[in-house]
Amino acid sequence: MEVTLLGTGAPAGLPRPDCPCAVCATSLGADARAATALLVDGALLLDLTPGAAFAAARTGHSLSGVRHVLLSHPHDGPPVEVPAGVPQPGRAPDGRELTLLTGHRVRAVPMDAPGTGYEVTGPAGQRLLYLPPGGAPAGLEDGTPPAERYAMVLADVVGRPDALAKLRAVGAVGPTTDVIAVHLDHDVPVGAELRRRLAAAGARAVPDGATLAVGAYEDVPDVPRRTLVVGGARSGKSVEAERRLESFPGVLYVATGGTRGGDTEWAARVSAHRERRPGSWRTAETCDLVPLLGADGAPLLIDCLSLWLTDAMDSVGAWDDAVWASGGERALRARVTELAAAVRATRRTVVLVSNEVGSGIVPATASGRRYRDELGRLNAAIAAECEQVVLVVAGQAVVLRG
Repeated sequence: MEVTLLGTGAPAGLPRPDCPCAVCATSLGADARAATALLVDGALLLDLTPGAAFAAARTGHSLSGVRHVLLSHPHDGPPVEVPAGVPQPGRAPDGRELTLLTGHRVRAVPMDAPGTGYEVTGPAGQRLLYLPPGGAPAGLEDGTPPAERYAMVLADVVGRPDALAKLRAVGAVGPTTDVIAVHLDHDVPVGAELRRRLAAAGARAVPDGATLAVGAYEDVPDVPRRTLVVGGARSGKSVEAERRLESFPGVLYVATGGTRGGDTEWAARVSAHRERRPGSWRTAETCDLVPLLGADGAPLLIDCLSLWLTDAMDSVGAWDDAVWASGGERALRARVTELAAAVRATRRTVVLVSNEVGSGIVPATASGRRYRDELGRLNAAIAAECEQVVLVVAGQAVVLRG
């Protein structure tokens, strides 16, 4: 089964008409995207958009063989002209199953937002799922996964990463599923940044006009098992770390800072972090990271190593020069070595967050300088065990490794 993407953009296209934002200003040439529409084996058209016939012609296809046109979401604006010879488009009722003369089977999948998803099974049995913009499948929490894993999913990965998490939770999306981001809007800068964010979710974007073979595993990006995200205060490092796992189910958020009773400013920070996280995530407040890394389970987001180090230095008496010299330093080195070894050996997907403090003002106190130096050593030790290391500056992620 082949899918030709006549467009891969949001319903308004990219760039949006009359939008002055930086993303729209740079969405030119290959980065410009028409509204998403899919042509399946030349016989089934999913979403009819303006200029669909010309878009098909540019890819060497014709709409003359289309036998069914299905719409996935309400279309705003003036009516779209139906090309001559193309059937009138319609929306299939939720749960409805259609069988085309070409041997394709189509099932309408209910959504949790206005719109309809479509599950398409080709004559040879390959299965794909196409989701509308801003929508996620409804009812998956009931434990009724599809009969088998999808070979391809085309979805609004940027706008609704939780849709991908829900599909992964029930086994409908796995490591070999080709996840294609469609309905792309001006939420993410085009080019390398878009590719980087999608790759972290196990997804990819393709240009308008691309023809894809359903089940081509070699194109699926590998998600790194271990990632270290470092950055300064308020740099956006925690947001970057959370974004990397928001398309995965059952994430365990490991908070190393504790509650700090009576500290209202700290409580406000903790509350802001909790409100950002998906509702399906769980939270553990602990600095005992080695057992978590050694256990099997859902992905871990550890935020952050700098607070873990504070706890570790407290426990070995690192702030007292005499204790530090008589064994505290050796004890801390052993703790860091143990943690790095656990990161190396873990089988879980892990994203770790840490502060980068070595580029600022030299601390005025000996204890402050000791903490700065030890955090630098800790970051280097953990980075050495991670497939990907990202530095966040002013909300922008710079990939240092991977």
